[in-house]
Amino acid sequence: MPNTAKRLVACGWLGAALLLSAGCEPKRPPPMTIADLMQDRVTLDGVLMKCNEDPSKARDDQDCQNARVAIERLAKDADPADEAKRNAAFERRRDQLRQAQDRAREEQESKSKVDPYNLPVVPVEGAPGGPTAANN
Repeated sequence: MPNTAKRLVACGWLGAALLLSAGCEPKRPPPMTIADLMQDRVTLDGVLMKCNEDPSKARDDQDCQNARVAIERLAKDADPADEAKRNAAFERRRDQLRQAQDRAREEQESKSKVDPYNLPVVPVEGAPGGPTAANN
């Protein structure tokens, strides 16, 4: 009996030691959310660098998946603003080009247009009321 009591106490101490050692293991922090990663660009870059260093671990890691989703969302969010700026710049340049073309066309038309009131007067022979009719 003393032998079994010693075994029982030893097993109890061993079990308690195992439970304590398992309880002392540092807990892994929960994975960052996509919204957190989108707000903190430095952390997002750090997570992506970690994921790119070890691609085999990155496939199963929730942080890496969240970081990729955050990058995609940031890219989608940035595109409409850039697209609107590009469209506005395009419209401005197009209007400037149209105005320049209109000015050039008006200048060309004014050069080729003949103003009959500013033409020199050339006498026409045999016209009624002309110099020949007065001589008769």
